[in-house]
Amino acid sequence: MVQKTYYKTKDYCKVKFSIAPENAETVEVLGLNGNWNEAIVLKRKKDGSFSAEINLPKESTHEFKYRVNENNWYNEPDADTEVENEFGGTNSVITL
Repeated sequence: MVQKTYYKTKDYCKVKFSIAPENAETVEVLGLNGNWNEAIVLKRKKDGSFSAEINLPKESTHEFKYRVNENNWYNEPDADTEVENEFGGTNSVITL
């Protein structure tokens, strides 16, 4: 799930990423701000889901994917759209 919180007086939007993959030990989100090398680690919650809140610039678009257990890649079903990537798959896209 992707949840966006806009602030009238701020130049960023708070975005909450949440996912609950089965048998997950670690979950990261990659690609935000075009950075596919630096992962944002999602924290495990008591219910077994993972989440993180990130501030992203308003009026921006970001491709991203979740990486689960360091080698399984997942898209966000609630993303604004998807685009093809260079590996023959797709990336999730969020537009702020």
